[in-house]
Amino acid sequence: MAEISNSVPLIPEGLRDEANPLIATGIARGVMRLFADLGYAALQEFPLRAKRRADIVALNDAGEFVIVEIKSCRADFRADQKWPEYLDFCDRFFFAVAPDFPREILPADRGLIIADRHGGAILREAIATPLNGNRRRVQTLQLAMTASQRLARVMELMG
Repeated sequence: MAEISNSVPLIPEGLRDEANPLIATGIARGVMRLFADLGYAALQEFPLRAKRRADIVALNDAGEFVIVEIKSCRADFRADQKWPEYLDFCDRFFFAVAPDFPREILPADRGLIIADRHGGAILREAIATPLNGNRRRVQTLQLAMTASQRLARVMELMG
């Protein structure tokens, strides 16, 4: 499993209490690296049928879906309580936070990833709750279509 670096924080300490996109971007990068190391294919900002958008969705070779909700600070966690709506769209659910995040405010019955821009580590495994078979099939196709469309856009930009 990937190790967390002891690097200098991206954001000065006085600004860490406010939601900051730089913190979330660093966490997302580390989570994406972690899942790649674990053999998952992952996408950021994946649209769900519940008219929500998962921060990260990952799929392994067994067809298991993982959703990761990134929280950049205490205020971000308290203001955004839509995460329970994601549970019907994954086999396992994790919160991902920076190393200095106040972890005690997170639900103890959900998975926990600590990440920074260099990588991440799973501190607490998520409880497995198998996804409905029909939803798994539809979501697998949706993931393939979304990834393919994004790749096509990148290729188009490259000329």
